[in-house]
Amino acid sequence: MSAGELLGPLHVTRAAAVVLDAGGVVIGWSPSAERLLGYPPEEVLGRPAATLVARKAGTQPAPWMHTVGDPGSIRSAALNLRHRDGRILRMATTMCAVAHGPDGPAVVLLAADLEELRSWEAHQAMLRGLVTQSPVWLTIYDPELRVVWANAVVDREMGGPLTPYVGRTVDELFPQGRILTEHHPPTLAGTMLQVLEDGVPVIDLHYLGRVPVAPEYERVWSCSYYRLLDARGEPIGVCEEAVDITERHRAEQRLALLVRAGSTIGTSLDVVRTATELVEVVVPRFADAVTVDLLPEVLEGMEPADQGGPRQGLLRVCGGRGAQHTARPAGGTSVAAGEPVEYAFASPQARCLASGRSIVENAPGTPAGHSGTGVHARLFVPLKARGTVMGLVTFLRSRTAVPFDADEHELADELAARTAVCIDNARRYAREYAAAVTLQRSLLPQRLPPQSAVEAAYRYLPADRQVGVGGDWFDVIPLSGTRVGLVVGDVVGHGLRAAATMGRLRTTVRALAQLDLDPDELLTRLAGVAGRGDRDSPDDGVGAEDDEIIGVTCLYAVYDPISRRCSWCSAGHPMPAVVDPATGRVCIAELPSGPPLGLGGATYENAEVELAPGSVLALFTNGLVDSRTGGAGVGLHRLVQVLAQHRLPLEKLCDRAMAVLPVGPVNDDAALLLVRTRVLDARQVACWTLPADPSVVAHARTVAAAQLDEWGLPELAFTTELVVSELVTNAIRYASGPVRLRLIRDRALLCEVSDSGHTSPHLRHAAGDEEGGRGLFLVAQTTQRWGTRYTSDGKTIWAEQSLSQAASPQHAAA
Repeated sequence: MSAGELLGPLHVTRAAAVVLDAGGVVIGWSPSAERLLGYPPEEVLGRPAATLVARKAGTQPAPWMHTVGDPGSIRSAALNLRHRDGRILRMATTMCAVAHGPDGPAVVLLAADLEELRSWEAHQAMLRGLVTQSPVWLTIYDPELRVVWANAVVDREMGGPLTPYVGRTVDELFPQGRILTEHHPPTLAGTMLQVLEDGVPVIDLHYLGRVPVAPEYERVWSCSYYRLLDARGEPIGVCEEAVDITERHRAEQRLALLVRAGSTIGTSLDVVRTATELVEVVVPRFADAVTVDLLPEVLEGMEPADQGGPRQGLLRVCGGRGAQHTARPAGGTSVAAGEPVEYAFASPQARCLASGRSIVENAPGTPAGHSGTGVHARLFVPLKARGTVMGLVTFLRSRTAVPFDADEHELADELAARTAVCIDNARRYAREYAAAVTLQRSLLPQRLPPQSAVEAAYRYLPADRQVGVGGDWFDVIPLSGTRVGLVVGDVVGHGLRAAATMGRLRTTVRALAQLDLDPDELLTRLAGVAGRGDRDSPDDGVGAEDDEIIGVTCLYAVYDPISRRCSWCSAGHPMPAVVDPATGRVCIAELPSGPPLGLGGATYENAEVELAPGSVLALFTNGLVDSRTGGAGVGLHRLVQVLAQHRLPLEKLCDRAMAVLPVGPVNDDAALLLVRTRVLDARQVACWTLPADPSVVAHARTVAAAQLDEWGLPELAFTTELVVSELVTNAIRYASGPVRLRLIRDRALLCEVSDSGHTSPHLRHAAGDEEGGRGLFLVAQTTQRWGTRYTSDGKTIWAEQSLSQAASPQHAAA
């Protein structure tokens, strides 16, 4: 804008100037008039000025010359003047009488385009508004970035005339201010210097600071900067425009806080962690400190009672920094996390808990220059879900005296409501998780019975509570003939359904194992049970979609301490590890792996291996060897390194094996079963092969009784002779080929008779007039238990007697 434009269209230096005598005749004509109306001086000088005025035909010129007044008076009017080319120009005029002659006053007339004048006047009005009325801060800084001028709103906001601040830099005006917008110099002085140097304006830079008149309140401005140039185009300073956007900024902050709360609070199904997440979200963005108090039953996963009065006996769960400034109980001492807290009956906390509504306590306004220490505002909000109050959240401010306004009050209610829902979900999950863990642990072996075949130890580590209980299980099952069944399995999935499925399958395995089935046949039958069970189980709501059972893996092994043979079979399960007792070499067993149970079309194949006495077998689930960083290979390598220390006691070896699990939450259950094989002493086993001749029955009774005398068990001779007689007689009668008699002295006395037949004997209740059919009935009545197991070349019928009535070990040795 030029200097002439600043003076206005009617200024004498810009307007068309015309001098008229007392009769209205043009006696003076300026170059500006010639440019505006197109007449050269020679065409208008001496002419009546009225001829330049456009009027309708038949009308007389208005007597406007005669209304000017005394010399020095000014009159303005809008006239239609005719241009030399015939155009009609709407002009703004100002007339001033300058002197009185004999014929009247002489007049100076100034004329300018009416629209240009109106535009200039609007521009001037705008400038006056910016200076005196605009809410936008306007501040001008010189090339040294010192204040030289500001509009009226700056004066008001700074608490008075700007005079004391003239000559100061912006950083001196706001010593604690900081720029919030990224990718800008760290100070306003640096920003303005950049604008002064390159001339590129900066728009909408957010700046946080405090004005001297109210230093306790933080305010946010949206600032824009542009360079000022003089008439020669040289920079003379920087203009700052600033708009107070404190409320908008706080609204954006509240919205951002809600968004962050939505993604942060409730990430874990843990009550304490959820409360901690609330504190992490709001401190220090919303409050300087926060405490969370909960009812003890909420922490225990129980349903809180809906009491009408004030809730007492709360527990302090957590608190942010500065929480010592919160309203304390009557004792006046601060409460640490985990300690009980009680509030006086009339306290705002008690009223908040009783009413279920939030209560705000804002301290009176803090005078200017206050240091900001102490508590200036408290907001008590109940944690309420499904209509029941579970606890209390206390927000407080101590660094600033800004009170909690209505919007922040509403925000605190929303944050507490979200947190309460998450805490309630975590509480209910904790209850279900505890029930599931109790169910799961009740379905797992509580202790392993002592076995002659193996020494065993085990460990079980459930998954993290966020994942839920799983379906890993293990078992050691006593079998006939001093053999032992070893089981480890994994139900894929988590939750109550996985635990229930695990319990069902473990029970089924134990039942099938008592039939003395080979591992492959047992897994085949178990696969049918697993698949049929999933289809037949009712939809009782226990199995949510994420708890769906999608398969079961299982490994079953049978170890015979007499033959030292181990037969095993796998249904999609990780292969066991075997440690050679002599060399300490650890190898992963190679055996055919069938599909997981329950997927249909299952075929399984046995593998058999002879184990040296003292061999260590490690049966485990994939949760033990899966590594979060390197997969199953890394975890298996770590387990092998531990098993190489096989001479350690099994319990210590179990501890070291579980220590290889990564630190932190576990995503899957981990089960480990370690066994060290034993061999039954040859002196504890007696075996005879008898021809299929009825005459050998008496001989069988004789050698059996003689063996019991050698073992010091004469008290069992009568029953044993009866059992041997009946079993050998049945074998000779219903089978072909030689008969094999074996006595085993272990924790019980076992009598086994093997033949080549595959027909299963049945227990009968013979009638009084029948001569036979009472043999197995007598065996069942005189022994603890009996049964049949089948082999590839026939069957074995066995019977077991307790040693409780036999001679003591000392007597037997004698």
